[in-house]
Amino acid sequence: MGIVIASLFLISCNSSKPGNNADQDTDKLPGLTTVNHPEWSKNATIYEVNIRQFTEEGTFDAFSAHIPRLKEMGIDILWLMPVHPIGEKNRKGTLGSYYAVKDYKGLNPEFGDADDFSALVQTAHENGMKVILDWVANHTAWDHAWIDEHPEWYTKDEDGNLVSPFDWSDVADLNYDEPGLHKAMIDALEYWVREFDIDGYRCDVAGMVPVEFWDTARMALDNIKPVFMLAEAEDAPLIVSAFDMEYGWEFHHIMNHVAKGDLDADSIQAYFDRQMRRFPRGAYKMNFTSNHDENSWNGTVWERMGDGAYAFAVLSSTVPGMPLVYTGQEAGLDKRLEFFEKDQVEWKEHPFFDLYKALFELKHENKALWNGEFGGSFIRLESSDQSNIYAFVREKEDDKVVAIFNLSDQEGEYEVSGKYLAGEYTVFMSDETVSLSDKETMTLTPWEYRVYYK
Repeated sequence: MGIVIASLFLISCNSSKPGNNADQDTDKLPGLTTVNHPEWSKNATIYEVNIRQFTEEGTFDAFSAHIPRLKEMGIDILWLMPVHPIGEKNRKGTLGSYYAVKDYKGLNPEFGDADDFSALVQTAHENGMKVILDWVANHTAWDHAWIDEHPEWYTKDEDGNLVSPFDWSDVADLNYDEPGLHKAMIDALEYWVREFDIDGYRCDVAGMVPVEFWDTARMALDNIKPVFMLAEAEDAPLIVSAFDMEYGWEFHHIMNHVAKGDLDADSIQAYFDRQMRRFPRGAYKMNFTSNHDENSWNGTVWERMGDGAYAFAVLSSTVPGMPLVYTGQEAGLDKRLEFFEKDQVEWKEHPFFDLYKALFELKHENKALWNGEFGGSFIRLESSDQSNIYAFVREKEDDKVVAIFNLSDQEGEYEVSGKYLAGEYTVFMSDETVSLSDKETMTLTPWEYRVYYK
């Protein structure tokens, strides 16, 4: 088990190119992030939109019809996977990867035109939601205009040939040693905020791009309007002054391993203990049970988490961090969506919709569950079986949440205790009230969760 934990920690931290952010001395980082989070983000939730697979049409217009439903579910931020034209040279599959960008200021014609995109953003804003775009700053498609116009902006091997990062053969790696690249990329980032009033970016493999670039880009964007920035990374220097939120990759992998029985509840607490010691504080973590990478390449929540899928959805929505829902999860998505081909989500009624709706209503209203420093304390409760039972209390001002999880496939009678447990509570997804003492005995079925709040 120790080997599994160590491996997860190394994977989550080792995402940068040599010489970039990974080389910075994290002991010298400030105690608190200097990012000024947008006020609206303090209790926000986020949803990843796969335009291609969302509807039969696979267009901005067709997706826009779903925005009121997502608002009803409690979604605040719509993260759109890349909307740019996809490269044709070295393309993977029939339709290609969204992350092989051919033109940073263009729109994928399969999705619609500028008017369609503007209407999507306007509809989201009218519903009180924000829109952030997926941005691929580390590499471009092989037929991007910069390949011919500015070959010096690309990474080359010892023979002077342009190279791909890893085995991503459909893209060419950019070289941020070139100041001209910084200027051109920031200009493109500014374009979407100025012209379409988007609200920020989710930045692909952000740790592979120098933090100095992101710091400058954030300042430039904030000069236009306050933006929200999400880094696909767990890289402390990025959240000092550039990004509001980073991925909770390590937590996600731990949940997958707990579901398989490779790790236990103590490994979850060990993760949060590490986070408490990590600087800078105040940045948000994004918690998730799925996303486009996990679904397409590693499996659905049912494949990875099995009968624990509901418990982990609740866990990831109640521990510190902002919960993410990926396209189709609320409909019980039970297939791996093709990444380079058309593969529409099958929309149907599913218990996940009502569960997420209730979780996000609680998050919006109960300050104990708010994001970052806006949220409440986080204290683990004692139990008679710490390896299988994960129970905690979160509290902020007059708001309080108690959550208890049986993270095993075994039914049992357990004792949960702690001085912060006692109180009068409402039972989650019920009008029932309950009085808890500082020591409670309860029988929990496999993967059962109980949430109480006031």
